[in-house]
Amino acid sequence: MTARLRAISISSPITRGANGARVACVDLAANRSLTFRDLDDQVARCTGWLAGLLQPGARVALLARNGADALVLHFACVRAGMIFQPLNWRLSGHELGVLLRDAEPEVLIYQSEFDAPAREALSAWRVRHTIRCAPDDDPFAAARKAQAPHPGGDFGPDAAITLLYTSGTTGKPKGVVITRRNAWATAFNFAMANEVAPRDVLLCDMPLFHVAGLFGVARAALLMGGTVLISDRFVPGVALARMSDPQLGVTHYFAVPQMAMAMLQDASFALSDLSRLKALVIGGAPLPKSVVGRLLEGGVMPIEGYGLSEAGTVLAVPLDRDTVIRKAGTSGVRAPMIDVRLVTAEAREAADGEVGEIWLKGPSVTPGYWNQPEATARAFSGGWFKTGDAARRDADGFYQIVDRWKDMYISGGENVYPAEIESALAEHPAVADAAVIGVPDPQWGESGCAYIVARGEIDAAQVLQHLTGRIARYKMPKHVVFVETLPRTGSGKVKKDELRSAFRTGGQR
Repeated sequence: MTARLRAISISSPITRGANGARVACVDLAANRSLTFRDLDDQVARCTGWLAGLLQPGARVALLARNGADALVLHFACVRAGMIFQPLNWRLSGHELGVLLRDAEPEVLIYQSEFDAPAREALSAWRVRHTIRCAPDDDPFAAARKAQAPHPGGDFGPDAAITLLYTSGTTGKPKGVVITRRNAWATAFNFAMANEVAPRDVLLCDMPLFHVAGLFGVARAALLMGGTVLISDRFVPGVALARMSDPQLGVTHYFAVPQMAMAMLQDASFALSDLSRLKALVIGGAPLPKSVVGRLLEGGVMPIEGYGLSEAGTVLAVPLDRDTVIRKAGTSGVRAPMIDVRLVTAEAREAADGEVGEIWLKGPSVTPGYWNQPEATARAFSGGWFKTGDAARRDADGFYQIVDRWKDMYISGGENVYPAEIESALAEHPAVADAAVIGVPDPQWGESGCAYIVARGEIDAAQVLQHLTGRIARYKMPKHVVFVETLPRTGSGKVKKDELRSAFRTGGQR
């Protein structure tokens, strides 16, 4: 495997020989298509530009919405032996400054749309080269165009190529190091788990600073000889129109549950023709069973899965309607190139039906966190990566994600997993969004506090009545708080540390 990864990591998935005339990617916002040959040429020119500017190992940061230029820069960093740092454009200037100080990039390329946060971030870390790109003045494109193609070099399968920063639900964000080996295996796992085939078309609304967007959707499409349609932002009605368009021929779409529910609630969903869609891949959080049913009724195959920045695709439900129905609520079986263990709090292997922490090993698993050796050491045990996610496995080998291991709380001696309560809350038609945390309780040690975003008339008593019979009595939240929104990360995860802080201070957030 190592020799194959070494050979494929530089040339693939862009260089495809006789297939070079196929469309590799379409930048929907710019209305620009690139064949594999076009993309390879642009990457080669960008490689030459980088090689003339920096030394191998340098970090190159990008603050921009999705577009073909992000893919060009990413693959050019791979060939030039540099490290791509895609930045989350949803972050504040202060938060971006933290990431710049951590990675110490020598180049920052940013879109003029993000002038204010970029300036604030640059006050925290002064890069050697700052490149501002505007619609009518794009020095990054001009520099590439003027450069002769450069073949790049072979820096080995274990050289770092990208830093993906964790969403930062708690504590300091960590830069997940992605190597060539990781990138190839992650794309392969996504492609195999979701049956991506040559000539398939994958629509990418997920940001390219996210593992699902860059290493799942985009790289998997290119690896298999398909096409990636790059969208610069998610708009529910627009996404549905694109998936309905026979000229685009979209076969795969990745979404977090909030995106899937937004499309279900859009007025155009009932009129959409999603018959060409092989899979609507759902990740980032468990999908309520009621939503699975509504998607199936709408002719959509919702394929639940589980993955993370540190390992890419880990689990996925097979593309089979009967299995999707029978195993609703699970995240599927393991991907082909990763090993999965469930380990109990007592450090033994969990039996079927027993909750344990997910541990991973395989070529897609990161070697660790950028400049954080202690965090890296804590994350591994005997070569296994400890995800911090709790799950149970059934006799058929399907895994159900229970919750974050750290989000579990103990009420009256019983383990309570908030995700189970959140799933039950999501079944109420007046609940648009919900999150549950454990809070101190003088009688039971801990009890639950449910934060709810309502879409209709509902009060705390109705919430508890809805939960009665759906969950055990000891899991019943003692507190119900209604809020306008829940704080979420760029990947859709609820920032439960903010909710805990709000509860401690007596505020709503």
